[in-house]
Amino acid sequence: MSDGYDNLGFLLCDTARLLRRRFDSRVRDLGLTRSQWQVLAHISRQEGMHQAALADKLEIEPITLTRLLERMEKGGWVLRRADKADKRVRCVYLTAKARPVLLKLRALGQKVLAEALRGIPASMQRQLREALLGMNENLSGMSVNSAMENGVRA
Repeated sequence: MSDGYDNLGFLLCDTARLLRRRFDSRVRDLGLTRSQWQVLAHISRQEGMHQAALADKLEIEPITLTRLLERMEKGGWVLRRADKADKRVRCVYLTAKARPVLLKLRALGQKVLAEALRGIPASMQRQLREALLGMNENLSGMSVNSAMENGVRA
């Protein structure tokens, strides 16, 4: 019986799980949950994004994100403001408190990644990055329906 590691999809998911677990153990001292550090990371990439877009990126329900953002706002991590063009839409921003913590998160992330890549030659690391970027581009531009039409399976 196979352990799943001959399946690239399984291997990618399991490696991502192990990276998240290792990162979680490192950031615990910062007082952030996985959900919270993921929110901060996504906001830092696109500050001022709409809550609905953030929920979509995080793959969580909008109401779940709203509750999380309410707690984070009370904790001083984020600010939510009405969109200038549509007052019904809320945009999310980092606070001054979040910015130095985000720098620590990035540094810890680099350490965890260095651990994961230890012993893997730089040339293989570049190839892995290029292959993953290619996979990402292929899947980002392909809808679920068109993937099924083309015989691509998850």
